[in-house]
Amino acid sequence: MATTVLTPQQMCTMFLAGAKELEAHKDHINELNVFPVPDGDTGMNMTLTIMSAAKEVYALKDPNMQDFCKAVSSGSLRGARGNSGVILSQLFRGFTKVAKTYEELDAAVIAAGCEKATETAYKAVMQPKEGTILTVAKAVSEKATACVRKGETDIEVILTELIASAKVALDKTPELLPVLKEAGVVDSGGAGLVCVLEGILAGLQGKGIAFTTEAAEGEKNAESEKRAAEKYKFLYHTSIAMLLDKEMNHHEEATMKKYIDAVGDTCAYTIEGRIVNMSLNTNDPGMVIQKALKYGELIDVVVENRRQKKSDKTKAAVKAEVKEEKAEAEKTEEAAQNRVIDVSAGISKDNGFVQISVGDGMTEIFKTLGVDVIVEGGQTMNPSTEDILKAVEIVKAPIVYVFPNNKNVIMAAEQAAKISKEKQVVVVPTKTVTQGITAMISYVEGASIEENKEAMLADIQNVKTGEVTYSVRDTSIDGTEIHQGDYMGIGDKGILSVGKDISEVIVEMLDKMETADAEVVSIYYGKDVTEEDANKIKDLAESKYPDVDVELAYGGQPIYYYIISAE
Repeated sequence: MATTVLTPQQMCTMFLAGAKELEAHKDHINELNVFPVPDGDTGMNMTLTIMSAAKEVYALKDPNMQDFCKAVSSGSLRGARGNSGVILSQLFRGFTKVAKTYEELDAAVIAAGCEKATETAYKAVMQPKEGTILTVAKAVSEKATACVRKGETDIEVILTELIASAKVALDKTPELLPVLKEAGVVDSGGAGLVCVLEGILAGLQGKGIAFTTEAAEGEKNAESEKRAAEKYKFLYHTSIAMLLDKEMNHHEEATMKKYIDAVGDTCAYTIEGRIVNMSLNTNDPGMVIQKALKYGELIDVVVENRRQKKSDKTKAAVKAEVKEEKAEAEKTEEAAQNRVIDVSAGISKDNGFVQISVGDGMTEIFKTLGVDVIVEGGQTMNPSTEDILKAVEIVKAPIVYVFPNNKNVIMAAEQAAKISKEKQVVVVPTKTVTQGITAMISYVEGASIEENKEAMLADIQNVKTGEVTYSVRDTSIDGTEIHQGDYMGIGDKGILSVGKDISEVIVEMLDKMETADAEVVSIYYGKDVTEEDANKIKDLAESKYPDVDVELAYGGQPIYYYIISAE
């Protein structure tokens, strides 16, 4: 029997199924990011965005359409993270603007909602690009309108056609964005939207992944927990002790750990000198052993079949392991909860400052510059609109300047500025933490908002930033071949240098940053870099650029070994 209208209850079920489908594929979507950096996070950002809305939808009791729409719109707007998450929230916002005026949704309303969703999302982006999630959304709205025009009323049929159209548009994204074609991937945001649509259709068909919250999980009976504990994604628990051929440097250690994390879960390792102990759950112990042999000789190897071992456990032991497994599963979500740190003296003033940053050293630097609140996030985990709003509320000032310090956080900051009712929020669109530092130094007490913002924008244009990290996979970008484990020097507009030797990578990166023309070079070293190694890089820069003042400071940032500015 054809479904020609959707009730609020059906919409709730379908939306929750869409959220779970996206969550199930977030790791794959993360891997579609063009740059092979360790913090590729489109899938995570989109998942956290939709889950923020899904939790509000799940909490509804006997909702009408207006209740459903409010939960989706408000939840996604406040939970939006990263550009992909903000655009997804704008798609939901546009659709719900139309849907909330109806008690039930038919084909014509769905088509109008899709059209409004696309329009709203395009307007939210300063410079819309084709070959992105916007292109996929536009294909969906055009197909929905076409279905209505040809007289189709069966919503299941329409959704099937929408998904097919979305997939065609997604497959074409590499033709619209050359950088996708060179990297051999489709647009990650568009892929996320396809997942949501597939989940929505599955929800309508009664095939969607069941949505549960932590509270609901806790209400499951012991038998359900036992069944859940006996489902294994990785079957073999593997423990390895080995003797390294030589002590590892930070890069080699990070590369090995990244590989081990990629082939299993519940990974743990200790490295003391040349002795390494590691344990993980995996489906291919042989791959792990082969990788280990590249670094040294094996001392001891133990492989256990977890399912077979489970059968001998007591009920109490099963419950304990279930609890442990749940804690491991929640690590990713816990890591996504950005901390809002109040570093102010708690004194009321006319103007306040919020910086998005990460690293204890960076926090101290911003504190000395007069920043009131730090939102931990940025490169490693984009903060949500709600995180930024909370930070703004903490500041004891009617005017609050916000510095995103990452191009993927600017849209969330601007969304927070629009939502904030109590304070005037001024977003200074800094794209790097070094621009954030320069912008703070440029602030003049007593100058107007317009004067300060104009001065900040002018000064950050003179800041060139380079960041040094490592590649998590083989790829090609702008004609440069990049291999897994390579060091990469990334500039304001892309890859500047790639290689096996971090010093050589930094020197090439500095050359391409035109450091010789700078007055000051500031080097911020990360938490995985020793002060001794950082001083060697400082000496290297001073010897190569004798007419430039070189400053060194501890940043404590993860993943990025060095963040360097030249101005």
